[in-house]
Amino acid sequence: MTGYFIQSLIDQIRQKKSVVCMGLDPRMESDVQIPQYLINEFQEPNKIILEFNKILIENTYDIIPIIKPQIAFYERYGALDALKQTIKFAHKNDVLVILDSKRNDIGSTSEAYAQSTYNVYEADACTLNAYLGIDGIRPFLDRQEKGIFIIVKTSNPSSKDFQDLFSAKLEKIPEDQDKIEMKSVSLERNYIQMARLTKSWGNKLPKFSGYHNLGVVVGATFPNQLKSIRNIVKNSFILIPGYGAQGATANDVKYGFDDNGLGAIVNSSRGIMFAYNKKKHDEEKFGLAARREILTMNEKINKKIGL
Repeated sequence: MTGYFIQSLIDQIRQKKSVVCMGLDPRMESDVQIPQYLINEFQEPNKIILEFNKILIENTYDIIPIIKPQIAFYERYGALDALKQTIKFAHKNDVLVILDSKRNDIGSTSEAYAQSTYNVYEADACTLNAYLGIDGIRPFLDRQEKGIFIIVKTSNPSSKDFQDLFSAKLEKIPEDQDKIEMKSVSLERNYIQMARLTKSWGNKLPKFSGYHNLGVVVGATFPNQLKSIRNIVKNSFILIPGYGAQGATANDVKYGFDDNGLGAIVNSSRGIMFAYNKKKHDEEKFGLAARREILTMNEKINKKIGL
């Protein structure tokens, strides 16, 4: 792999003919969970989760460019060592890693988060909440070889409570002016404002095949918004969650891609990890079930995007 995240990602996509990102969000106490035989055999959460993740990666590394572990699912079990070892194992198998942590802070705390993400966990990229502004993003941007995905429009239904609200942009209005004329006001939704900020932050970053390391997150459950955001952040890769278990289809995600089948990766977590449950496979064959699910995703998505 090359030094810059986005170049490595594009190389992996082209080599494997896949834009699928496998989310690794382990669960051990629900109907859809890590197979019981692994829980019985390994008993301790770090060992259970690591074995589960390794089997998934072993069965899929040649048909996916990247994985996305969500840190909360490791913290809840005290299994951060499993997270670290999973990232190392992915790298050994030529799979990139996004640490889904949605960090959000400023100053020295943001710098500490950046060091944790890239130096301790050794992730190739991460997700960030940028609603504190550039102060919370700059320590991550300083690692120019690493990837960032800014939260812009999330896949959950209540994202509309704030992300869809309108912000007013006042044109050439003095700070001490008490009244404004409506013709001086432009209104855009907050997620559009965030997309524009992200575009401005990435203007001077190195590009590979037209893309730089500063990406965005846009849920597949909002295809019209995905189309609008794609038109703004033309040089950003889009991480698209919401495929499968949340109801989105290949037809919904196609708006995130350019004419060459590049520009986005499509995440599925439960739909891949626990495909054995949905497909009525023996639990010992969960890795094979995950592989078959990804192959199906690849076929459907590639047909829509022309990869």
